[in-house]
Amino acid sequence: MSELRPYAAVDLDGVVADVRHRLHHVESRPKAWDAFFAAAPDDPLLVEGEAVAHQLAADHELVWVTGRPERCRADTERWLREHGLPEGRLLMRRGGDRRPARQTKVELLRRLAAERPVDVLVDDDAAVVAAARAAGFAVMHADWMGRDADEQLTLQQAQQDEGRT
Repeated sequence: MSELRPYAAVDLDGVVADVRHRLHHVESRPKAWDAFFAAAPDDPLLVEGEAVAHQLAADHELVWVTGRPERCRADTERWLREHGLPEGRLLMRRGGDRRPARQTKVELLRRLAAERPVDVLVDDDAAVVAAARAAGFAVMHADWMGRDADEQLTLQQAQQDEGRT
């Protein structure tokens, strides 16, 4: 019987998907969350994240972990396929779950770790990175999607304050 490969957990937005073109939907109030998520299929691929995902998939079972809501599953799965990204289980935010990404992702990592080792999380959110490290997980901080201070603040509010992505 072959041994199960350890997990590598990889975030989507800001890691393999460039979300900058859709941030304008959530920069002011009221935030247009439906438009923000509807534009996700048009996200450009971040080649640095693509390379990391393929490298990790060579000796890990890849698990995509995202704060995107479950209702975006079909579009997200199609986007992953269309961009030739490695296959893997897709874990998404449950409907109505507005907890900060740093909480939801650490919870997902703990659930995965109960099944088998999680060798690494790849995430762009500094708060998620810090929380995962504090919980004992190895993390690669994906800092390749350059963003200005306003974009950084918008993403932080969406991920941590509003629990939306």
